[in-house]
Amino acid sequence: MAKRNGKTNGELDLEHELPAAEGGEEAAPVSTAAKPGEISAASEVEKLKAERDALLDRLARLQAEFDNARKRAVRDQQEFREYAAADVIKNILPILDSFERALKAEGDASDFRNGVELIYRQFQDALQKVGVQPIVSLGRPFDPRVHEAIEMVDTTEVPDHHVLDELQRGYKYKERLLRPAMVRVARNTRT
Repeated sequence: MAKRNGKTNGELDLEHELPAAEGGEEAAPVSTAAKPGEISAASEVEKLKAERDALLDRLARLQAEFDNARKRAVRDQQEFREYAAADVIKNILPILDSFERALKAEGDASDFRNGVELIYRQFQDALQKVGVQPIVSLGRPFDPRVHEAIEMVDTTEVPDHHVLDELQRGYKYKERLLRPAMVRVARNTRT
């Protein structure tokens, strides 16, 4: 290794001599050596930089993992919807088959009506299997959470604010309202 002023290149303690002062005196050597406190501060800074870089790398990896997990969850959710729809469709296909047989069948009106009633029951059973329940309305008190009042009818035959007639049946899916029942509501004037 090359030496300069008695020191190797690898050492930080290099001495420089200043030119002689005007009086012929030689200037004292100036040391550029790092002091022990400076060395530990510099190494501490390097450690902190390395730790910061490691944390930033870890953050980037975790963020990428999170993004991948989110995308995977969206994909899984979409697949679940598709399979759930497929199960509902499988329950409805036998009803479609029954309709086709009914339309091809020859016979009188009563046979046709019996066939349609059978199909209606099949359809109700299929809906019930997937959790769809009709809302019972006729004769019950009007409930704005499950009923949609189409008309108020003056009558003395039904108590005030009770459903007089159901124009379109409402349905719930596992306690969640799918469609409110469209009803006529009694307005009893003799209360």
